[in-house]
Amino acid sequence: MCWPWCLSARPVWRELRDRFDPLFPGPVRRESRAAVCTRSRYAEDRVAAGAFTQYVILGAGLDSFAWRQPDLLGSLTVFEVDHPASQAWKLDRVRVLGLPLSDSQVFVPVDFEAEPLQDVLGAAGFDWAQPAMFCWTGVAPYLTAQAIESTLRTIAAAAPGSEVVFSYRAEDCVLDDVGTEFARIYTPIAASADEPLQPGWSVIEIDRLISRCGLKVVDHPARADLQQRYFAGRTDGLRPYTFETLVAARVT
Repeated sequence: MCWPWCLSARPVWRELRDRFDPLFPGPVRRESRAAVCTRSRYAEDRVAAGAFTQYVILGAGLDSFAWRQPDLLGSLTVFEVDHPASQAWKLDRVRVLGLPLSDSQVFVPVDFEAEPLQDVLGAAGFDWAQPAMFCWTGVAPYLTAQAIESTLRTIAAAAPGSEVVFSYRAEDCVLDDVGTEFARIYTPIAASADEPLQPGWSVIEIDRLISRCGLKVVDHPARADLQQRYFAGRTDGLRPYTFETLVAARVT
């Protein structure tokens, strides 16, 4: 999901902040920003706990894993998969900012609508016979059910023990006031950028889809689970986000 306030690496980030921040009430801004951190932490915790040799970030955008987690980078090959134009812009910013690049980082430009993910990853050196973690967060809310299923089936072709962490839009009936307000404000913004949001999913629907694609759900944390893992002991009232739900599934 391309949050307006996640583009702070751009020189015009202050302009973007000043444009979009006033549209969202304070609690909505805080929870949605915290959600970006939470989903990255969730995926990276599973990477650290697993026996993976490859980490594939689908729709990588401005993901900074390689610079934030140098210890994990040493044992992983990280494949950043994104649209060619977006990836070229990111690499240009990396050069401008003087950020170091590692031999463990592989940048994979792909037009998801025209090129099969399996072929593109293979050409980039991804080994389908070795266990991998796929991170696919902030993308599914924009995709049709058919597109989500197609990607999950591709991931299911990876080596046994491979996993995918992804986030999906929750159905409206489970949203709290902050989630409902975010949906109300953000939906027309996304549509105006030609990235319309798709309808939400129930937990049962996602579990069935994952099973149908040949994967097994291994963790589907509810809001209370995320509260205990990442927000316990906070005194500022910050809570987990309800607009998106996280799930982890494994190739068996």
